[in-house]
Amino acid sequence: MTFKRKTRSFVRTNMTFAAIAALAVAMPVGVASAATAKAKKSSVVHISVVSLIPGSTQAAFNEFDNQVAEFEAANPGISVKGVQYQWLPATFAAKLASGTLPTVFTVPFTDGRSLGNNGQLANLTKYAEAEPYYKEFNPAVIAEGIDSKKQVIAIPTAAYAQALSYNRQLFSQAGLNPNKPPTTWAQVEADAQQISQKTGKTGYAEMGASDNTAGWILTTLTDALGGRMETGIGGAAKATFDNTAAVQALNILHTMRWTDNSMGSNFGLSWGTSNQAFAAGQIGMFVSGSDVYTNMVQADNINPAIYGLAPIPTAKTKNAGVLGGGTLAAVSPKSSPAQIAAAMKWINFYYMSQLVTRKGAIRNAQTLVKDKQPVGVPELPVFDKAIYNQDQKWIKPYINVPESQFAPFNNGIFSEDVIPEPESATQSIYGDLDSVVQAVFSNQSADPASLLAAANSTGQSSIQQGNAS
Repeated sequence: MTFKRKTRSFVRTNMTFAAIAALAVAMPVGVASAATAKAKKSSVVHISVVSLIPGSTQAAFNEFDNQVAEFEAANPGISVKGVQYQWLPATFAAKLASGTLPTVFTVPFTDGRSLGNNGQLANLTKYAEAEPYYKEFNPAVIAEGIDSKKQVIAIPTAAYAQALSYNRQLFSQAGLNPNKPPTTWAQVEADAQQISQKTGKTGYAEMGASDNTAGWILTTLTDALGGRMETGIGGAAKATFDNTAAVQALNILHTMRWTDNSMGSNFGLSWGTSNQAFAAGQIGMFVSGSDVYTNMVQADNINPAIYGLAPIPTAKTKNAGVLGGGTLAAVSPKSSPAQIAAAMKWINFYYMSQLVTRKGAIRNAQTLVKDKQPVGVPELPVFDKAIYNQDQKWIKPYINVPESQFAPFNNGIFSEDVIPEPESATQSIYGDLDSVVQAVFSNQSADPASLLAAANSTGQSSIQQGNAS
């Protein structure tokens, strides 16, 4: 049967060639050329991809266009259209539902698995597992791109670990050693009080805005102390806001806020305003992602000399670890098989080559330097340490950040356990915890244990709603 099928295909193919030949003789040259061009055009796979966030420089867009041209030259059967894009929770869901997202788009780690479980991302398993780099992923990182059916539904392109940013200048002014940042929360509290008393600046700042950042950082502290805000996955997921580590975290914040008076006067800081205040020299320490220095360079004109980065202090308990996050490249489920294959080629070219190939790493570093952007900012390695170290060797001539000031973080992060963000209703969980943090900051009589217990039922409702959607 197989042989006969091939034979029929061969006859049909030769008949087609004969017909084309006859048409070429009978038709004018210009018409034949037009027909050929139309046939070639119809065989091209068209994909749209996210380019840069709105407001990026023209030089950056020009560089992106150059990369598109390079990709298309190497893949003549694929046409790429760049689309300006910035992931925002307020607009992403509507764009996803309406089908207006590009073929290739990016989402934070917090959204990957839930979108995959809901069938809102294309299945990339056979393409991803065929790549040589697939088995080298950091297990905690690739887990963010795998859904409950064990399908690869997104490719990690960048990751970060939560860390302690600290102002080296304020440390020195307060009589502290800037090369020895705190390694315990008791030391954070003591250093924050000393900075506040000696310099008049905020010793330690905590995000408290009602935009999920307050809950995000409280979850970070809870993980570092050995607790979890959520356990289980899928239908077995359970809110566990009232764990002892979360109570301990809030008690630490309560003490620094009301007893030590080392947290300043602004308790509504968000991610952006925290960066601004730190870059302006108003904050001694705060917790955020290990890659936050990049934004401070791009948006806040930070003086590199003041910046220091250390691992977030973790308790000496079994479950203590560092909350991680990052970015995933995903593909629209509305894509055809040909578009999915083309999309994976683009993801490998644009995102992954800079992590696993010398050419890609150097090209990316050169582009960043050209645009006066930082090269060498600490991140949570997407792959294992060997690949990370190789990448660092490739880009070493282009590193333009104060490496020695990042040494405490770089020397400590590989010995830490990285904890993924809560899997079910991640952003809703953070939002449910915002008010708990704000209550501690606004009410000296607030009882952390009671606040967490009261919020736990709200968190469980968020999880159930998320699983039902």
